[in-house]
Amino acid sequence: MSNTTEKKTDTRARIKELQIQVDDLKELVNTLLSVIVEEPDGVHTGSAPTNGHPLANTCM
Repeated sequence: MSNTTEKKTDTRARIKELQIQVDDLKELVNTLLSVIVEEPDGVHTGSAPTNGHPLANTCM
């Protein structure tokens, strides 16, 4: 009977550990997506001039 209880406790601890890892990975993915979506030249926000910009109005 105690073996079953130990297995359940171990399983719960493992699930909690995996949930923490999933949450950390979600945060990392969101951060990376924010960096990728950001356009450092300002074209996305309209703050940079677009005269002669070869990739103006293109979608990736």
